[in-house]
Amino acid sequence: MEDSLALIERRYEELNELLASPEVVVDPDRVREYAQEQAGIAPTVDKYRQLVRVRAELASAHEMLAEADDDEMRALAQEEAHHLAAQQAALEDELRLLLVPTDPNDKRNVIVEIRAGAGGDEAGLFAGDLYRMYNRYAELRNWKTELISESTTGVGGFKEVIFQLRGAGAYSRLKYESGVHRVQRVPTTESAGRIHTSTATVAVLPEVGEVEININPEDIRMDVYRSSGAGGQHMQKNSTAIRLTHLPTGMVVSCENERSQLQNRIRAMAVLRARLYAMEQEKQHAAVESARRSQVGSGDRSEKIRTYNFPQNRVTDHRINLSVYQLETVLQGDLDEFIEALTSADQAERLQAAGLERG
Repeated sequence: MEDSLALIERRYEELNELLASPEVVVDPDRVREYAQEQAGIAPTVDKYRQLVRVRAELASAHEMLAEADDDEMRALAQEEAHHLAAQQAALEDELRLLLVPTDPNDKRNVIVEIRAGAGGDEAGLFAGDLYRMYNRYAELRNWKTELISESTTGVGGFKEVIFQLRGAGAYSRLKYESGVHRVQRVPTTESAGRIHTSTATVAVLPEVGEVEININPEDIRMDVYRSSGAGGQHMQKNSTAIRLTHLPTGMVVSCENERSQLQNRIRAMAVLRARLYAMEQEKQHAAVESARRSQVGSGDRSEKIRTYNFPQNRVTDHRINLSVYQLETVLQGDLDEFIEALTSADQAERLQAAGLERG
């Protein structure tokens, strides 16, 4: 760790010199590049310099303790040394985390796809519960929510719903939600009072721009059709709904929630780009299926990352063995306890993988 921190500090000083050099000052692109690099490592350098200072003060406190010739001085030196040792440990922990490579997608907005899995109508109702849960979580964090497409069931649930969440760190907070969510409860249509188990799948995809994913227009087939709906005076008389098919992969994206064909096409392209980007990332781990498929599994009842058990008022995340007995509160968007625990577990794994865990 020490060698890495010393190299980062050296690079920080090099960047200071480069930004002050006459040949760089006249080149806006290089100024921007070096300034961004420096801003990225500045927090690490600042913490490292704090650590160096605290270590020096701790060494002085130990010297004072060794030289103290009365109880009062010895007690003061011991208290100071104890305080500085705690400060040093905290700074070292912070620096370990700063040295672990961050997920480049963490600051992105997200596109969330929820689909009913096993369980018929009850699975569709549960998909609706999850959709509302994430919308309420977004409200609590002052994020913006935009519905992209939906396919409803006849009983008020969703076969599928796709929406965008825009806000600071959206992907970093919600990336752990991808997978199979399982519900155990007595459906309203169950006269015998038996508990049913149903599932819904969630895929959280980072939003990407056109430059990052270059899609050849010849690889896309676009179909235009009239949007479905209840009809009446607001019924679409023109064909504004869009269906995009990405021919190389067979991916199909539909959007009909916007009033104009152009807006529907923009929304559909955003979803397609996100899926293709996620697929490319997933290829680094396995080329078996698309990123969305590998994220959410098959939707079978046996596959699960989290269980929502209504009779026990319990929500359990099986990846970290965390249970919370406030089911309604969780469904109202109170997800932070799970997200913080999952983030901590992920950080611990990455620290271990990088060989930076505490000795």
